[in-house]
Amino acid sequence: MPKISRRLHGLQAKVEEKDYHPLEALALLKDTATAKFTEAAEAHIRLGIDPKYTDQQLRTTVALPKGTGQIVRVAVIARGEKVNEASSAGADIVGSEELIDEIQKGRMDFDKLIATPDVMPQVAKLGKLLGPRGLMPSPKGGTVTFDLAGAIAEFKAGKLEFRADRTGIVHVMFGKTTFSPEDLLVNLKALQETIDRNRPSGAKGRYWRTFYVSATMGPSIKVDISALRDLKLSQAG
Repeated sequence: MPKISRRLHGLQAKVEEKDYHPLEALALLKDTATAKFTEAAEAHIRLGIDPKYTDQQLRTTVALPKGTGQIVRVAVIARGEKVNEASSAGADIVGSEELIDEIQKGRMDFDKLIATPDVMPQVAKLGKLLGPRGLMPSPKGGTVTFDLAGAIAEFKAGKLEFRADRTGIVHVMFGKTTFSPEDLLVNLKALQETIDRNRPSGAKGRYWRTFYVSATMGPSIKVDISALRDLKLSQAG
């Protein structure tokens, strides 16, 4: 067992073994964010799915209404006029074949990579480099598109791509611990609705198993899933 620091041990003592109301859980999350840097607010959700079956996989995007609190560096691979369009729309890095070559040689100074469909045959050779980092463009993730201006704006504003891992758990950063509990709740509600809306067709039985939130370096806090799903956004806003 890894040794628990005195700091974390003290924080764990603040968390009771119970299902917290969502807003109460988020207030406690902020209270347990005591690291020397601005921590992320994270959700860890166990779903009743087995992703080894294709009809039980979850991979989608969520637009966080209150943003992520992060500066997102967007790179775009395109051709012709689309290169200028991406630059004008605020992409941080833009290129064609030469950018593919630079990435092959190790260039990774971006958080999101968007590509137009016509360059995907060339981008495909970057799969082994980009795949493990979660940076490979995909139509499902909204990162293979001709609507570059729309995609760039969405990802810079707080759109996130996420997927269930092979054990059926979703790990998502849904804001920063500097956000108010109310703003974190708006983002968490958007995440919950997205997961419900994208329930895999093969998911059988109870879909939501456990739902925890935590600060990056803080203890896990269990959220009352029913209370979150029953919340109306007018209450959360």
